[in-house]
Amino acid sequence: MRLVEYNDPVNQEKLNQFLGQMVGELGAAMNGALILIGDKLGLYKAMAGAGPMTSAELAKKTSTDERYVREWLSAQAASGFVTYDASTKRFTLPEEQAFALAMEDSPVYMPGAFHIVSAIIKDEPKLTEAFRTGDGVGWDEHDAALFLGTEKFFRPNYAANLVSSWIPALDGVDARLKQGIRVGDIGCGHGASTILMAQAYPHSTFVGFDYHGPSIGFARRAAAKAGVKNATFEVATAQDFHGAKYDFMTFFDCLHDMGDPVGAAKHVREMLNPDGVWMIVEPFAHDTLEKNLNPVGRLFYAASTMICTPASRAQEVGLCLGAQAGEERMREVVMSAGFGKFRRATETPFNLIYEVKA
Repeated sequence: MRLVEYNDPVNQEKLNQFLGQMVGELGAAMNGALILIGDKLGLYKAMAGAGPMTSAELAKKTSTDERYVREWLSAQAASGFVTYDASTKRFTLPEEQAFALAMEDSPVYMPGAFHIVSAIIKDEPKLTEAFRTGDGVGWDEHDAALFLGTEKFFRPNYAANLVSSWIPALDGVDARLKQGIRVGDIGCGHGASTILMAQAYPHSTFVGFDYHGPSIGFARRAAAKAGVKNATFEVATAQDFHGAKYDFMTFFDCLHDMGDPVGAAKHVREMLNPDGVWMIVEPFAHDTLEKNLNPVGRLFYAASTMICTPASRAQEVGLCLGAQAGEERMREVVMSAGFGKFRRATETPFNLIYEVKA
C-alpha cells in the first residue's frame, strides 16, 4: 500500500513500508489502552467461553454502556483480538485469545504488561528530563500502575515455572526445601514469588525483602489472604537485609535494576550459609546487542530504558546493567563478589535462571 508520494531522494518503497509499520505501531499503542479497559471492566472475562455475543449482550453482562462497548469490540476485531460475524453482528473471543487475556492463572496472561505500559507513559516526562540531566528515576518514583502491573505480569510466569522447573534445575534445592530450610527472597515486590514458594514448601520458612514500603504492605496482605503462615515480609534493600543466615536466596528479575549489584552480591555471600544456593532469575538476553535485536529484546530494551536503567542510576554506584545484560556480564558481577560457582541452570524464552554457590 502506497501511503505517500514524496519528491525527495529517498527510496519511496522503503518509506511507504516504514510508514505502514508506523501505522501498525500507532494501532498497537492505542489498543494498549483498550486492553486495560477490557481488563479493568472484565470485558474479556465476560466473553471467555461465552460464544458469539452482540455488543448489547456484553454491555448487559458487564454493566457497561453499549455504545462504548460496541466501539471497543470493533477495535478489538480490527486488532484480531476478537472475531466478528457480519451476518449476525456478533463478536467472539477465541479460546487462544481468552487464554492470554481473560484467564489470570494462565502462564501467558498478558494484561499485566499493559499496566506497566500505562505507568511508563504517565512517567514519560520524568524520563525525558532524566535523559537531559543524567539523573535517575527510582522504582518508588513511578506511577503505582507499575507495581500492580509487575505483579500481574510476572506472577503467571513464576506460577508456571518456578516450582515445576526452575527450582528442580538447581542442585538439591528442591529436596532441601521439602525438608525445611530458611529462604530469603530479595526484591520481592508484591510478594508473588515468595508466596508461591511458601505455598509449595510448607516446611521451609521464607522472608521477602523489598525497599519499597507500599509493596511490602501489599505482600503482607496478599500472604494473609492466601493463608500463608510460613512467609514474612520486611522493608530492606539488597545490601542491608538482615536476619539469621539463609540456606537459599532468590533474586527475581531485579539484580540488573540495582545500583550496586556487586555490593548486593557481596551481601548475599555474607548472609548465605556455606552450603547455600543463590538463584538469580533475569530477563532472557544474549551477550551482544546484535543477537538481541528481536521481539523479546525489543520489549526488554524498552522496559530497560524506562524502568531498569533509571532505577539503577537513582541508586549508589549506578552501574546500570540494564535488562539485557546477558550471562557473561552477570557472571562477572557474581564472581567479583567472591562466589566460586556460577552456571545457567535452565531457561525459558523470557528468562535465564542462574545457580550460584560459594
